[in-house]
Amino acid sequence: MNKIIAALVAATFSMGAFAQAASAPAPAKEAKPAAAKAEKKAKAKKAKAAKKAASAS
Repeated sequence: MNKIIAALVAATFSMGAFAQAASAPAPAKEAKPAAAKAEKKAKAKKAKAAKKAASAS
């Protein structure tokens, strides 16, 4: 009898913990594609090199 009561108490606590943790996750922001990020980085690098070349002249 004690084992049954212990199992019921444990089940009650575990269900309570599950009910609290079962919320839906927040929607994530859309991530920019890696290609667009790399293109932007290359563009900035090219602009920096052009600025450096213009100031050296």
